[in-house]
Amino acid sequence: MQTMRFSIRPIVFAIAAVAFAPYPASFAAQNHAAKPAAHKKPEASATAAVPVAPQTATAGGPPALAAKAWLLMDFDSGEVLASDHPDEPLPPASLTKMMTSFLVEQALRSGKLKKEDLVSVSEYAWCRGSSSESCMYLPLNSQATVIDILRGIIVQSGNDASKAIAEHMAGSEENFAKLMNAEAQRLGMTHTHFMNATGLPDPEHKSSARDLAILARAIIRDSADFYPIYAERDFKYNNIKQGNRNALLYTDPTVDGLKTGHTEEAGYCLVTSSKRNGMRLITVILNTNSAKARADQTRSLLGWGFSNFEKATPIQPNTAVTAAKVNFGKVDTVPAVLESPWMVTVPRGQQLQTSVQIKPDLEAPVAKGAVIGKVVASSNGKPVGETRLVAQADVERAGLMLRSWQRVIKLFGK
Repeated sequence: MQTMRFSIRPIVFAIAAVAFAPYPASFAAQNHAAKPAAHKKPEASATAAVPVAPQTATAGGPPALAAKAWLLMDFDSGEVLASDHPDEPLPPASLTKMMTSFLVEQALRSGKLKKEDLVSVSEYAWCRGSSSESCMYLPLNSQATVIDILRGIIVQSGNDASKAIAEHMAGSEENFAKLMNAEAQRLGMTHTHFMNATGLPDPEHKSSARDLAILARAIIRDSADFYPIYAERDFKYNNIKQGNRNALLYTDPTVDGLKTGHTEEAGYCLVTSSKRNGMRLITVILNTNSAKARADQTRSLLGWGFSNFEKATPIQPNTAVTAAKVNFGKVDTVPAVLESPWMVTVPRGQQLQTSVQIKPDLEAPVAKGAVIGKVVASSNGKPVGETRLVAQADVERAGLMLRSWQRVIKLFGK
């Protein structure tokens, strides 16, 4: 029998060559589908997920509303639950002042403005008290604090307050409108163009129901210190007490904002937020025929939304969703967990499915808490939300010899 001789020299050379050869980093920025390990959550899916875009959900059919455009949005996810003409650019009237107040609030948060800073009232900003516009009734050449101005914008819908703060922050209302448009672009308000800080009619001054919901969501999320002002029912300044024009603040304790608007061209408009049983919904009503109609339609839309949708938890916190494969680590895998507690809004009674994506060619070292993938929740085949997955533990990089052996194994596809 002929004896076969086997030399280990080629393997040694192969290991050495791979060890010192350049190897590209593989912590990819793009997410590709990967096979998740099995986990105990019901109806888990390993199908490739697509980026979640706002969807229009149906659950029993939304109410018919006599408005030119309207929209219902889930606050937490930004998902549009129902809408009609959501992207049609329309005159927003005093809903414009939500952007004016938002810029003031962000300047207060950043320290660019202080609550007690004094704002001067120029002749341009001064309101002469005509019945054709809403005013805070700031006296000509007087000064008011920023926080009073903010209340005058939100509660009293003061055109004078809006113009005064525009001049204070940007030198002129025209320059302030540029700041408004820049912020609208940053927020993703793609069908909006502002010409002034008040919403007074201008052919080029437009916004859409979707954009105004995006803005309302930003105010609630990013201006938490000042958001309670949007629920204030009245404000007294210069011995003149005026009530908030949002009728729902007086009749629905779950409503806590946001803004009314009205001009002859824009009709009666209302952006509202309501929170019930841990779920917050945002409504937008544009161009209906009366103050009563905008309130009634908002009540109807909120009632339908809360009756037909509910919050669901696709995966419990601190649950290992999958074991993510790690290259060149001292261990081969790391548990992937939710970055933070996760809830989605779905039609009542519908089941959820989840699909997992882990970043391909994940390479050590991996720090605990590093984002390593995402999980997408779907209902009836439609994505309804997604959240990030993070490493549950540190994974140290393997030593040179182990890395070399792992590269050989990877090279030969074993």
